Amino acid sequence: MNKNIILHCQQLIKRYDQGGLNVDVLKGVDLEIRVGERVAIMGASGSGKSTLLHLLGGLEKATSGEVILEGVNINQVSGAKLAKLRNKSLGFIYQSHHLLGEFTVLENVAMPLLIAGETVKQARVRAIELLKRVGLGHRIEHKPGELSGGERQRAAVARALINKPSLILADEPTGNLDSKTADQVYQLMLELNQELQVSFLVVTHDHELAARMGKVLHMEDGLIVG
Repeated sequence: MNKNIILHCQQLIKRYDQGGLNVDVLKGVDLEIRVGERVAIMGASGSGKSTLLHLLGGLEKATSGEVILEGVNINQVSGAKLAKLRNKSLGFIYQSHHLLGEFTVLENVAMPLLIAGETVKQARVRAIELLKRVGLGHRIEHKPGELSGGERQRAAVARALINKPSLILADEPTGNLDSKTADQVYQLMLELNQELQVSFLVVTHDHELAARMGKVLHMEDGLIVG
């Protein structure tokens, strides 16, 4: 396998049974993401964008087709091995930050490292380093409810990066932000892409965000059409 390719899928099909009817949401998608690449996927609601992201991230299983993440076919590994691979190789950012309200920002960001078996001390050091990098060094002991929307999303970016993943999968990462705050998050993602060579695959309706990616793909009726 080409070492520059982090993730690729071939003939990815996802079919749901809805009241006895088979509905094909994805109809044979081929895609590859390379080291350091920034890719946006755009398309109308219902075109299959979020479903594709869920399959690529191992959050759902495809009906047929392959998803190869850093040389591993994720549809052929056990749940425990998949969870370990996903925690090591992927970071996730969602439209809603998904921070846990009862924990501090520092604890939220450190959590994936602790799950991976890192010591509390090392997890704290890495989390503080990243929070400073995203402009939240002064907010580490605050709870998510005490942050602005933009600050919560920057904390989510830091959490996605804590395990030094190869690829960030982002689903409408600026969807809940005003244009000025969204612009700050775009800029942060671009800087981190360049500094860390982490790849980004971003599902978005935001034309400004898409324009800042290196490649823009369009989905229509379950297929990538260009």
